[in-house]
Amino acid sequence: MKVLILCTGNSCRSQMAEGFLKSFDSQMEVYSAGTEPSSQIHPIAVQVMANKEIDISQNVPKSVNEFTDQNFDYVITVCDDAKETCPNFTGEVKNRIHIAFDDPTNAKGTEVFILSEYKRIRDEIKHDFTKFYKGNLKESPKNLVN
Repeated sequence: MKVLILCTGNSCRSQMAEGFLKSFDSQMEVYSAGTEPSSQIHPIAVQVMANKEIDISQNVPKSVNEFTDQNFDYVITVCDDAKETCPNFTGEVKNRIHIAFDDPTNAKGTEVFILSEYKRIRDEIKHDFTKFYKGNLKESPKNLVN
């Protein structure tokens, strides 16, 4: 199974989704990319994923253009902008789906509030990608823990 997860910057939501899918099944090929990749992964995204014992600290944002000639079982957009600007793939894409999440980088307020928004989005990503994984990729997934 080969999955590509897309967002705009590839610095937060798509990286978290990639981390969760890889933690569910290490045999899957899971990649993430952005339509306009950032220069680095957001440090709070790294922090909140580490709280779930998933290390994304060595990941780097990548351009979707690196993947458009490849075949994928699923291309999943996690933000509306990426859905609208997703390029055409010359490789075969069996399924395109959209699972949208708020962008925690837009959170304004105290450090406590901003951190809570990252955790909320992380938990929504885990919930929705667990549901996607169970419904589409595995009948009895292993390694699904709270």
